[in-house]
Amino acid sequence: MDDLLLTFGTLIASTLRVSVPLILCALAGVLCERAGVIDLGLEGKMLLTAFAAAAVGAVSGSLPLALLAAVAVGVALSMLHGYACVSHRGDQVVLGMAITMTAAGLTVVLGIAWFGMGGQTPALSEAVRLDRWFVDAGKSIAQIPVLGPIVGVGLLGHNLMVYGAFALVAAVWWLLFRTRFGLRLRAAGENPAMVDAAGVSVKALRYQALALNGVVCSMAGAYLVLAQNPAFAPNMTAGRGYMALAALIFGKWHPVGAMWACLLFGFLDAASIRLQGVALPGIGEVPVQAIQALPYVLTVVLLAGFIGRATAPAALGRPYLKER
Repeated sequence: MDDLLLTFGTLIASTLRVSVPLILCALAGVLCERAGVIDLGLEGKMLLTAFAAAAVGAVSGSLPLALLAAVAVGVALSMLHGYACVSHRGDQVVLGMAITMTAAGLTVVLGIAWFGMGGQTPALSEAVRLDRWFVDAGKSIAQIPVLGPIVGVGLLGHNLMVYGAFALVAAVWWLLFRTRFGLRLRAAGENPAMVDAAGVSVKALRYQALALNGVVCSMAGAYLVLAQNPAFAPNMTAGRGYMALAALIFGKWHPVGAMWACLLFGFLDAASIRLQGVALPGIGEVPVQAIQALPYVLTVVLLAGFIGRATAPAALGRPYLKER
């Protein structure tokens, strides 16, 4: 029984850690898509900000500088997105894919040019990595029967970004649904003409939403190198940006709904790791490749089954031209 509870607590802990970049990336998508701007560049933004954090962290040995570099790159990419799609009414889908494809190639080229390690960066020192919180408290609580292993192992001993991601879900919900700015931002994605008639700049609102998008997405990229892997590797995002996009659609462009979808994807990813090498009754040992494909298969299934039921913001993807 104790071993089963410990395994369950470990699975919860793995689910939370794996879900964090998905949650942050999905929140970034919610912020800009609620304002009417499609962001298919989430994957590329996360990849390039991860590289920026790893490169600056490896060279400077400073955690604040690594985070600052990631934020600067994320906001710059979002402003590029806004310049092309908001100011000049470019195709938002094409621009998002261009950002992702450029990031995939640029990170490898810069990595080879700067570090000569095949596109990778040097491993980050412990001073740059995020520390775990409540480790001693987790060990003590884990000794308590029944709920101890679940709480102590599953919920305690994570780094600041894990707890911050879930706090950010509440903050984004409050921003969108309990503030005047959130009301205007959502209106820009539903009926921009009404916003314009009220004397509020649709372009400014969409730029502000994209700026927030860049900051939050940069945290997702930074998490990959500051908390999960000690160094950047080419294409290390492995489709997480697209999974986050699927999660926000599945969650109906709501921060809480997107969080639950990300937790589901994270649970499948964590479970796939635990199932490697395990023989199932009547089936035998499942191939590792099949297990690793589970989260992505579910993404396709959920999109195929729920995309028709999720209603996107009415003006999503439509450039707004102010009437004279």
